[in-house]
Amino acid sequence: MTVDKELEKLSRLTPPAADPEARARALAAAMQAFDSAENNAAAAQGNAKSWRQSSIINWIWSPAVNKKFLAGSALATLLVIPAAGYLTFELTRNQLPIIDQEKIADNVSQNSAPKPADQPAAAPQLPEAITEENRLAQSSAAGGAQALQNEEPQAAKPDAPQPSEFDAGESAAVKNKSEDSAATLGMAKRAAPAAPGMVAQGQLLAEPMAIAPSPAPPAEGQAQIQRDPIRERFANAAANPIKSVATDPVSTFSADVDSASYSFVRRSLTGGAMPDPQSVRVEELINYFPYDWPGPDNADQPFKATVTVMPTPWNQNTELMHVAIKGYDIAPATTPHANLVFLIDVSGSMDEPDKLPLLKSAFRLLVNRLKADDTVSIVTYAGNAGPVLQPTRVAEKSKILSAIDKLEPGGSTGGAEGIEAAYDLAKQAFVKDGVNRVMLATDGDFNVGPSSDEDLKRIIEEKRKDGIFLTVLGFGRGNLNDSLMQTLAQNGNGSAAYIDTLAEAQKTLVEEAGSTLFPIAKDVKFQVEFNPERIAEYRLIGYETRALKREDFNNDRVDAGDIGSGHSVTAIYEITPKGSPAVMNDDLRYGTAEKAPVATSDNAHQGELAFVKMRYKRPAEDKSALITTPVGDDNAVASVDAAPGDVRFSVAVAAFGQKLSHTAALDAYSYQAIADLAAGSRGMDSFGYRSDFLGLVRLADSLGQR
Repeated sequence: MTVDKELEKLSRLTPPAADPEARARALAAAMQAFDSAENNAAAAQGNAKSWRQSSIINWIWSPAVNKKFLAGSALATLLVIPAAGYLTFELTRNQLPIIDQEKIADNVSQNSAPKPADQPAAAPQLPEAITEENRLAQSSAAGGAQALQNEEPQAAKPDAPQPSEFDAGESAAVKNKSEDSAATLGMAKRAAPAAPGMVAQGQLLAEPMAIAPSPAPPAEGQAQIQRDPIRERFANAAANPIKSVATDPVSTFSADVDSASYSFVRRSLTGGAMPDPQSVRVEELINYFPYDWPGPDNADQPFKATVTVMPTPWNQNTELMHVAIKGYDIAPATTPHANLVFLIDVSGSMDEPDKLPLLKSAFRLLVNRLKADDTVSIVTYAGNAGPVLQPTRVAEKSKILSAIDKLEPGGSTGGAEGIEAAYDLAKQAFVKDGVNRVMLATDGDFNVGPSSDEDLKRIIEEKRKDGIFLTVLGFGRGNLNDSLMQTLAQNGNGSAAYIDTLAEAQKTLVEEAGSTLFPIAKDVKFQVEFNPERIAEYRLIGYETRALKREDFNNDRVDAGDIGSGHSVTAIYEITPKGSPAVMNDDLRYGTAEKAPVATSDNAHQGELAFVKMRYKRPAEDKSALITTPVGDDNAVASVDAAPGDVRFSVAVAAFGQKLSHTAALDAYSYQAIADLAAGSRGMDSFGYRSDFLGLVRLADSLGQR
């Protein structure tokens, strides 16, 4: 209580006026000591000019503290010192961390030690790892601290010179816009001795300020600023081996109409880099292009197979068996009603121009493609998931587009919760005898909740039982989880695409909307049996991630790929005829455990090379149907040039994919040979896709020679 009263009395007292003569003597002594130290100091690094150390902060600050209304009053001390301290703290608290903490500690210790009167303080050295910008920031901060020790006596002296006289050199430097950064760094290093309690340039306090701790420094030799490494994930699948027909005559695989791999390869090449070999799925490159394969006449049998046998362009001792499947194309006027749920990733990782902004533009294109009585819902997920647009008819297009435009990124990625919410909404608005589909748009970076491929696979497998299909659209680079996208699409009765440009969105969601949105069959499987009397060996090109067991073909409980309206599917085998010098496997010494049937003149299979079988289910059915096609000599052509143009172009694409994925069989086949084959079979190219492909082949040729 007594202390409070005493403080109250002191607060009412008028401080005595400062003695002008004492102030003048103190200022003169300080200036003499400063000039003596500066004149005797070693030359500063990076600048030969003899300007006194200061900064733009000092220059701006000086007029404020030299105003005559502050001179002669102790109030100046009460106002100026706290404000200057706050300014110094704000300037220094956002500096990047100093790298070598041990070296800095040594500098602090050496600079804080007493110096002989005739020995000036050495200019502290900045660590080499600090960038030029950091040096300038530190110079400004230290200049602010230096201002505090220089300006206090000036504030009390009425006749103190103004900055234009007192700091003429440094004022000119501030105004000179053409001064280069090296000279600026040199000025920053010319430090005057720090007053007690102040931080000299390039130094740290002996006891760091608790209110602004620095992050832990990197290890020695490590770069101060590191970029996150590219973290794309692709399924690690080895190329299909050459198999002997004598021991393994049957090949079984699931259909694949995805196109994501081609778009990713294109983006890598146009970005100046060869693609990751694991990102190259040859069948997706082949199936990216529209082909004019003969299709079925009606929807009663939704597929038609066309088989061509031709010489192999890259091996004169083998042949190619080209199997082309064309799906029935539903006329736009007869397309069923669509119930679509846009499941959109709005997490922080989507905050890049080629992610959420491109995604929003892509979905706007799709909405404009839909019919007025189709339904659209929107679910977003980032940490928490939930609907942002309840089922809305496309007749209210402005409402749907407005909801898309308002999407903003932020938060972590809780994909599993979003998937649950999207399927629930699709089930709520389910259209009987229509198209019910969730369209997941993401960079695949699921990091909250169940996030492993297997966990999410189980969720998708459970949800597909409700008759809801899935489309997965991938966006962006850096953390693309292609492996997860493939897992979700393959197990959710759906397909996957990678959208790297708005043109790709136009192709996938507008030009090919029928095949993307409207399924004509699910669980589509292929099985090829080779005749051991005619074929010694075979190798399936691509489809490594779609391989099935032989017994899976007839098992309707085993999931497989799905095909949309007008989709085409192409499979190519490299086959080695019996007796060819290209045979890689020796005959078995003891024969086979199970002898394959031998063709004779008395049986119906004479002359057959292989037998192609195909199983499929209609979208609303659970029992499969079978389509078969025998392959014989009448399917063969004598030369590559004799094959149809679309066949030759697809073979060129297959060669390109194998070359990019480092398949040994293509080592001697050049990119130029691939380009020549593609150019000679380009044919009609309404949208320019084939011309773009030729450009990619040339890019790969150039990049591969670097």
